[in-house]
Amino acid sequence: MSDQSDHEERPENGLRKELPAELPPQAPTPRPDPEPALAPAGEPVSEQPAPPQLTGRQRLIDGLWPPRLTRAQLIVALLLFGLGFGLAVQVASNSDGDSALRGARQEDLVRILDELDDRTQRLEDEKQGLEKQRQELQSSSDQAAEARKQTAEKERQLGILAGTVGATGPGITMTVQDPKGAVESDMLLDAIQELRAAGAEAMEVNGVRVVANTYFSDTDGSVAVDGNKINAPYRFKVIGKPQDLEPALNIPGGVVQSLEKEQATVSVERSDKIVVDALRQAKLPDYARSSSR
Repeated sequence: MSDQSDHEERPENGLRKELPAELPPQAPTPRPDPEPALAPAGEPVSEQPAPPQLTGRQRLIDGLWPPRLTRAQLIVALLLFGLGFGLAVQVASNSDGDSALRGARQEDLVRILDELDDRTQRLEDEKQGLEKQRQELQSSSDQAAEARKQTAEKERQLGILAGTVGATGPGITMTVQDPKGAVESDMLLDAIQELRAAGAEAMEVNGVRVVANTYFSDTDGSVAVDGNKINAPYRFKVIGKPQDLEPALNIPGGVVQSLEKEQATVSVERSDKIVVDALRQAKLPDYARSSSR
């Protein structure tokens, strides 16, 4: 019986020995946290924050500023700046030149326009006169006599311009009183130039004939015309169209206002008959000769 019981227990004991005992389930082992990296000095390195996300507007601003200019773009920018500066200076100079007219009254502007129309009309009349002379020379039966007649008339006109013959006709008389002695030669020369531009045909100042090469100068506290000393009051006798001569002197910023700023007194009188009888000796040229010879 013992043998049989031993025989029956062996297989069971042997089977137990062959099978491993059941092991209890093990929990997963947690992974250790990595040790922080050390800086060269042995201190922990701080974690770097993630870069912020940029918006489209911010990316556009970063792309435009700061500007990245090339050499060609810089040269073009300098050229455009120079062109704009030149245009600004030109506009400013034109504005300064027109400032006197901008401040003028309406009646003054109308008078200036009338004066320009009168100058245009004088040029047209002169053109028609020359055309008439040409037609008379072409149609005249005695062209030699007509040519002598026109030559004599031309000689008379040139004599008036040269101051070798007297002249008479309508015009004005301008008198400049200078109690302070502040009137200088350039102011009187400006008056002569303005009168010439207005159509003056013959002039004299204090008995001195004014011609194309007349000059004014300051000498010993007074004024000299072609080397002839004259004293105030200065009296201008001018032959021309009074309706053109007087307004030319009274334009805003013109001769009369310039003289009055120097505390001078200016009076202008129109007349139907002005006599300019101061003469100059005809001077033969030293070198010029007629090309018809």
